[in-house]
Amino acid sequence: MVEVIEGYTRSIADALEVRGPINVQYAVKAGQVFVIEANPRASRTVPFVAKATGVPLAKVAARVMLGATLAKLREEGLLRPPVEGGHVSVKEAVLPFNRFPDVDTVLGPEMRATGEVMGIDDSFGLAFAKSQIAAGDRLPEGGSVFFSLAERDKAGGIVAARRFVELGFSVLATAGTAAAFEEHGVPVEGIIAKVGETVGTSAVDLISSGKVDLVVNTPRGRGPRADGAYIRTAANVHQVPCLTTVAAALAAAAGIAAWSAHGLSVRSLQEFHEGDQLRLKL
Repeated sequence: MVEVIEGYTRSIADALEVRGPINVQYAVKAGQVFVIEANPRASRTVPFVAKATGVPLAKVAARVMLGATLAKLREEGLLRPPVEGGHVSVKEAVLPFNRFPDVDTVLGPEMRATGEVMGIDDSFGLAFAKSQIAAGDRLPEGGSVFFSLAERDKAGGIVAARRFVELGFSVLATAGTAAAFEEHGVPVEGIIAKVGETVGTSAVDLISSGKVDLVVNTPRGRGPRADGAYIRTAANVHQVPCLTTVAAALAAAAGIAAWSAHGLSVRSLQEFHEGDQLRLKL
């Protein structure tokens, strides 16, 4: 898939005869790559990629726009292969939901980010944990995780829930999600009522009471305001981290596990890149 994206990007840049940076937006669904748009300019991704790879892309692009060839820049040492293999970089979007507490936090293709942050470390888990802290959504180190999953997400959610249990978290879930978990041996400490049900504590009440440390709620599709929207809004209002994909839940579990095992430390970009260059030479 990455090869397809790289091929499309080269074709677009060649066809448009771009000299300098080009930003191409892609979407991938069911294994198929779609081009959304292409703009002959830099984007917020450029500084992230430059820091992650050690290649000064803005400087390279500026030189190219002034007439330098890529071959010349390679000879000068300005354009060099990206460092790889020694660290992982994670880019996270900063979203303004804290300023709009009544807005549903589920994401779609429209641009909602007001900024971006980066986490970098030796493993994906640690890099992801750092990215969440930088974006203002610090992952909990313990407590309870509340799950409410769409049917299509329950298989992956079982894996995520099992990992949280292994990390010492207690799992709470709505009835359908809890049944799927228990069927596959994942212990559920509480079954939570749907919004509007008169029997039992609802998810919104549970979140409002401060008894939930992390919410995993995957949307069931567009339409009238349903339980998922109320759950996500309650999490936003009460500043409880809320994940809306199983992939994010798995990443969060990996981040918490790595953080617990190794702790978090700070190193400069130069230290990461110098270490990678040394490994490449060896």
